[in-house]
Amino acid sequence: MSSSPPPKSRILVLGAGNFGTCLADHLGDCDHEVFLWSRDHGFVEYFNVHHRNPSYFQDHVFSTNIHALGPEIPNRETVQQMDVLLFAIPTQGVRETLTKLQPSLAGEQLPLMIFVNKGIETDTQALTLEIIADTCGSRVARQATFISGPSFAKEIVRRQPTSVSVASLTESRAEKASEVFHQPWFRCYTGRDPIGLELAGALKNVYAIAAGMADGLGFENNTRASLITRGLAEMTKIGTAYGASPLTFLGLAGVGDLFLTCSSPRSRNYTVGYRLGKGEALEDIIKTLGSVAEGVTTAKGLKKIIDEMDVTASIATEIYQVLYEGKDVKTSVQELMSRPPSRELELPEKTGEHAKRLLKKLGLDSSINGDIVKHTPPNMDMSARCLEV
Repeated sequence: MSSSPPPKSRILVLGAGNFGTCLADHLGDCDHEVFLWSRDHGFVEYFNVHHRNPSYFQDHVFSTNIHALGPEIPNRETVQQMDVLLFAIPTQGVRETLTKLQPSLAGEQLPLMIFVNKGIETDTQALTLEIIADTCGSRVARQATFISGPSFAKEIVRRQPTSVSVASLTESRAEKASEVFHQPWFRCYTGRDPIGLELAGALKNVYAIAAGMADGLGFENNTRASLITRGLAEMTKIGTAYGASPLTFLGLAGVGDLFLTCSSPRSRNYTVGYRLGKGEALEDIIKTLGSVAEGVTTAKGLKKIIDEMDVTASIATEIYQVLYEGKDVKTSVQELMSRPPSRELELPEKTGEHAKRLLKKLGLDSSINGDIVKHTPPNMDMSARCLEV
């Protein structure tokens, strides 16, 4: 007996950039009722008349199930009519947006809140999960859901097969988000390690800059393969030290997204690295890029995190020095390759302190561990399994 299709939802997408618009289109084609918020009044008027985005996918006609609104932040009445809030804004703007929305999230019934940004807040080194706790409280953070994985917007708009990871501390919320998004062309796989998923999505952008730099310098396949593999090793080491499960980095949000972002000129972060490798100045690249490359800001926050955890991450450190200390790209490569031989695979001995502090802020007992904080078997229950908020 076939299962009945999930009920259709009213969805507010916050952010009308490249990725937000493409996800709104996907959700509109799933017959959800979608509201697309933009800060740009001109965009709102144009979209509602033409059903086109004047900046992205200009030849694409978007679903008629989408209605644009803005530039004012949606009011309490609008927010409380929504089943889903989808945040598709850069990480550095999440705190401000949530602060404005917080009064609308005080009701007993919370909408499903899904975050697709990938980055670390520069000033605080906070993951989005912590930003949510700071602005909206632990109750909202415990129910927040995160989507990440190899998912170029242009291919989603073309309905090319795409798969992503969906994670939340409240597993039923991840399952609900999966139901909202899942289609024959868009597969969702759920998990219980949002900290690892966030770190993987943020860190891979830094290594994509490294891959682009190598290509810009004229290096070929051997170099790219080495960078992707060693980048994955560094991501796993950093994530495990933080308190994430090392297995998360073997999934779609980890190696899947890393491989895609490091091997395609469509990647904004790869493009930044490629142009650096060709000798362009970072300031000129950012001015002409046309969209946000989160790896640039993430590299700064990541450097502070690895220094605090006392983790050796040579590639990430070199990228930081190129971006923020003016180090020559060729010198950086030479110094990376001139390091003494070392052990290939190694996890840190001291793990979990950052995640434990974050879980405590969320009101969770970090002594009950599962997919995060300790290296436990994947079938062990986690605090979130006991948590149906």
